Amino acid sequence: MDQQSIAGESREQASGGMKLITDLLNRADIRVNGTRPWDIRVHNPRMAQRTVTQANLGLGEAYMDGDWDCDALDQFFDRILRTRLDRAVSPLRLVFHALRFRLLNLQTSKRAFQVGEQHYDIGNDLYRAMLDERLTYTCGYWEQATTLEEAQEAKLDLICRKLDLQPGQRVLDIGCGWGSFAKFAAERYGVQVVGITISREQATLARELCAGLPVEIRVQDYRDVRERFDHLVSVGMFEHVGRKNFREYMEVAARCLRGDGLFLLHTIGKNLTRSTPDPWIDKYIFPNGDLPSLTQISQSVEDVFVIEDVHSFGPDYDRTLMAWHENFEAAWPTLRDSYGERFYRMWKYYLLSCAGAFRSRGIQLWQFVLSREGVRGGYRRPA
Repeated sequence: MDQQSIAGESREQASGGMKLITDLLNRADIRVNGTRPWDIRVHNPRMAQRTVTQANLGLGEAYMDGDWDCDALDQFFDRILRTRLDRAVSPLRLVFHALRFRLLNLQTSKRAFQVGEQHYDIGNDLYRAMLDERLTYTCGYWEQATTLEEAQEAKLDLICRKLDLQPGQRVLDIGCGWGSFAKFAAERYGVQVVGITISREQATLARELCAGLPVEIRVQDYRDVRERFDHLVSVGMFEHVGRKNFREYMEVAARCLRGDGLFLLHTIGKNLTRSTPDPWIDKYIFPNGDLPSLTQISQSVEDVFVIEDVHSFGPDYDRTLMAWHENFEAAWPTLRDSYGERFYRMWKYYLLSCAGAFRSRGIQLWQFVLSREGVRGGYRRPA
């Protein structure tokens, strides 16, 4: 086949792919080259073929490469997911991606530090600019809050009250981030906290922020903790554990928890047990991340913990992500030289696509309160 024929076939494929994408987007009331905030503008027609052959991996990479734009990516993804268009494109080339998560253990102790290096270690300057003053990189609690700072403090205080923390108690924070919970709980509730993280950059800054408090920060995998604690907290870490390790994680937590203590588990969750992690998020944002379903969580705690309370407030993550995006955009002029344009488009796609996913209720945010033996007389969630 000569070059002219190859070029003609390529144009025909691009045209066919664009027609398919246009027809699919029309189902969600999204127009190609439209003028509304959620409409898309196509700069290179190859984006259609990339999307057809690689689903969100191709769509996201095409956005990173500048092949298309949208003024309101959050609204775009909300419409895509509410109409379930993400299920309309299932390329064969992503079968291997699905099989990897189904058959392999991608979150072994040897692999545990990969997400720290790729995501959490990319630069504390970025996270300082994007997050609240406490550097809380999880969903805020907006029930009575009007600012990101208020929402994050409300979330931290809610966790402390759910655990009924008392002065002098010792708490294990599994996945402590930059120490926001540890610092808050030590200052406000007088507890001692051991925080573990797989990010060396997080640990360095967390030790600085918690200096002078009864807080110890370790770079450590959860499987290596052998001590006993009055209470356990895990906020936004269970998403990195992986389905092959859910049961072991719960057994480790039970091993570390004193008999009458409580374990608060705060995690993003999915609606469909058999679904596969998003391939773009897996490649560019959270390698080997694996959201749990309610079924998977309940099965993992059988005969290990009693589920005392389940609190769902997923829509609050939409608002949190939009606040992070606003901060990121405001700080970008000072970050541009360090990170570059492709990172900017990647990070914007990450924040706003996730906001749209929570807004559509395609993914959830849950807080569980677990006990080893059941709270005598029953557990009461604080007001």
